[in-house]
Amino acid sequence: MADHYEVLGVERSATPEEIKKAYRKLAREFHPDVNPEPSASDRFKAVTHAYDVLSDARQREEYDRGPETGFGGQGFGGFGDIFETFFGGQGQGGGGAAAPRSRKERGGDALLRVEVDLDEVIFGTKRDLEVNTAILCETCQGSCCAPGTRAVVCDICHGSGQIQRAVRSLLGNIMTSSPCGTCRGYGTVIPNPCATCAGQGRVRATRKMTVDIPAGVDTGLRLQLPSQGEVGPAGGANGDLYLEIKVKHHEVYSRNGDDLLATLEVSMADAVLGSTVRLTALDGELELELKPGTQSADVLTIKDRGVSKLRGGGRGDLKIGVQVVTPTKLSGKEQELIRQFAGSHKGKAPHLAQFQQGLFAKLRDRFLHV
Repeated sequence: MADHYEVLGVERSATPEEIKKAYRKLAREFHPDVNPEPSASDRFKAVTHAYDVLSDARQREEYDRGPETGFGGQGFGGFGDIFETFFGGQGQGGGGAAAPRSRKERGGDALLRVEVDLDEVIFGTKRDLEVNTAILCETCQGSCCAPGTRAVVCDICHGSGQIQRAVRSLLGNIMTSSPCGTCRGYGTVIPNPCATCAGQGRVRATRKMTVDIPAGVDTGLRLQLPSQGEVGPAGGANGDLYLEIKVKHHEVYSRNGDDLLATLEVSMADAVLGSTVRLTALDGELELELKPGTQSADVLTIKDRGVSKLRGGGRGDLKIGVQVVTPTKLSGKEQELIRQFAGSHKGKAPHLAQFQQGLFAKLRDRFLHV
């Protein structure tokens, strides 16, 4: 890489004002808007980069010191010997220096919330999703550079990504290391960043995908989709995508683990005499047999008609609690029939008994223990 002082045409002892004056003169001469020559653009970039380095006092000092400031370099007499005495010679030749930082990094994880209906939970379902995320830049394919260009070695840290300085101590001159401020520790700089992604190697976009929602999921469960999250900077590995499930409320059915719960309202006549009832369940038609003398809070259990178990191994049960509905409006004839029934039925007269909790509380307890 050309010497920055030679690029600007100034002596190494030039003052900041002389450097600025030289830059302005060359910038006016080679600016692409003024000079149409094909080589003018590259010359303008070189002049600008040289000025950026030499106009900053710290970067100029580091540039002037050059590569000899590394471990075992000249000008820090005795440090290599001291390091070797205490650490077995690891200081020679920069063996302890950190490697340059990679531009490629793992992308971030993403989280989406997905609502599913209760009937979809029984057997599982699919969802078409649109994910606003970071994807690989198609223009530079993650290189971060404009097409036809590439990253160049940083002329401040000379590709190490680190700047080393000598600090005096009782042991002599000790080297300290910090990330290079010019290349930010990467060891390279990008003179011509990709215009599409602004030198990031990735862009924001909406990505469409179809995902499988397995049977048995429940509200609050998170499904992990490896490598379906954001692509990392400079085309780094994708992060993961997490789907947080919310099961929508159903007007009839509720859920207890892998079991489905519902309440069946029956008339007094059906409860007393028994009946065959045909119902539409979440997974198809269902036939129930009500035995004569069915009571409120009785629970009918239909095996294997609940939710498929998330980890496999069959399905839960469908549990239907019975609620006998007492009519509130009867015709005169109906009242007379009830009186006749009451007169012929020698049941117990009304009497005090132990307090019983409400129907729904009883149903809840029966559901949990049936």
